[in-house]
Amino acid sequence: MIIIAIYILVRFHKWQYSVGAAVSTLHDAIILLGLFSILDGIVPFSLDIDQHFVAAFLTVLGYSVNDTVVVFDRIREDINKAVGTHKNFGDVVNHAINTTLSRTIITSLTIIFVLVVLFIFGGEVIRGFAFAILVGIIVGTYSSIILAAPTVYDLAKNNSDIAKPKAAQPKVVTP
Repeated sequence: MIIIAIYILVRFHKWQYSVGAAVSTLHDAIILLGLFSILDGIVPFSLDIDQHFVAAFLTVLGYSVNDTVVVFDRIREDINKAVGTHKNFGDVVNHAINTTLSRTIITSLTIIFVLVVLFIFGGEVIRGFAFAILVGIIVGTYSSIILAAPTVYDLAKNNSDIAKPKAAQPKVVTP
């Protein structure tokens, strides 16, 4: 979590983005671990926490961070486009979420279709792995949209620094 937060801080230069990504990633981890704990012994397949689960867990966290970065990139891009307009930060975040929503859903559905087939026809050994990634992709997709971006908004709405782009540096022309 700390390394992810540092990466986001370096990439976006605002601590609010780091907190948003950390909240989203922590949410995904808790939901996936909790679901595996609750459903163990209830579902007719193995939900052991083994090396397959760890691989699925790390894959899900990586996917979630990637999805979150896509939304954050769009927010940053839209902030730069909003220079000189009277858009507030909430409108910028809303527009960024709306423009990335179709891409996010299409990408997630493509992965989900493959995982459902893998879950059904993959055999007993791979079923727990496929289930973990399937649940993780669903949770990671909605957390990037519903948790990460609104967290950034809530932390930054009273901070005028994040809602405005950096001033463009004048170009110096040398003869």
